[in-house]
Amino acid sequence: MNSCIRRTLRGVALLSVLGLLAGCGSAEAPKAAAQKAPARQENGARQNQDATAAQVAAEARGKLKCPAKVQLAVRAPNAPVDDIVGVRPGMTYDEAAHGVMCTHDLLVVTEDARGRFQINTHGQKLRQGFGAGFAQPRVHVQKTARDYARDLQYRDSSRAAAQIAPGTARWYVGTMGAPGQERVVNLWREEGYEEGRNPTIESVIQALMGKYGPVTQRAGNQGGGEQNLTWANDPFGRRITETSPLFRRCNAVASSTAALSFSPDCGIVVAARIVPARENPALASVLNVIVVDQAGGYEAIQKTEQWFAQQDAQRRAAEVEAAGRNAGAPTL
Repeated sequence: MNSCIRRTLRGVALLSVLGLLAGCGSAEAPKAAAQKAPARQENGARQNQDATAAQVAAEARGKLKCPAKVQLAVRAPNAPVDDIVGVRPGMTYDEAAHGVMCTHDLLVVTEDARGRFQINTHGQKLRQGFGAGFAQPRVHVQKTARDYARDLQYRDSSRAAAQIAPGTARWYVGTMGAPGQERVVNLWREEGYEEGRNPTIESVIQALMGKYGPVTQRAGNQGGGEQNLTWANDPFGRRITETSPLFRRCNAVASSTAALSFSPDCGIVVAARIVPARENPALASVLNVIVVDQAGGYEAIQKTEQWFAQQDAQRRAAEVEAAGRNAGAPTL
């Protein structure tokens, strides 16, 4: 029986993590804290200073070294192509984050703190994925009430939120697994082309087919306009054809807001969406590509749910055992 787990990819959520250091016990502690204060003040002052996008990216990326080191086994020669710029399902959370940042010097990763799958973690943290986008310049300007109103209107505009700046790229990478063992199950990348450097839609299609092979499905006018392409495989890595019963069931939509299906009956599914330039529909303005490991993601979700349930059962059993040793008799 084909069982699908669905979810919706939202936008990229930004999470700032502040580390708090506390010292205690020694008479020297106050002195040490006083010595460290200038460093903390310096860091705070740096955050309040204007900075270029490159400087902001350098601060966020730290001592990142490229190319990223990956322990994932090399894809078999006859297996379907499953990567976007080298980032693949099966990578660990950290491998994928490093791989994404190594695709451009201005890309910074931000953890997506919202639960995308409704999984009972029993109070534990589950990293379900991360987003990445180009760092923005840090400029401190005193805003007026009109500025704040304009910012609010911009954020509330779905059209503005859906647009990507020309010459930039953004990612969302979905992960699943027990804490510290999260692995990539899907990934999405969007690229906006700079005006005057737009490739033709046909050249983008040829490049996609050169990478992912003959398409399973294609929708769009041959002469131009938006194009949607899909490459679908079964769990054994075999390309799905029109005569297969899986032809209409194994698919994906290359969008950050579209629902995704994870099914044990489907394997690697790749989808691309090419948006034409407004002034010339034969040229591409935006390219979206998504890769979904449907069977792998389905299994990972089930195993993760089972892991959290087992951990909670063990916790409850330990509490019962401790109560049997330490609890006092009831007053009757």
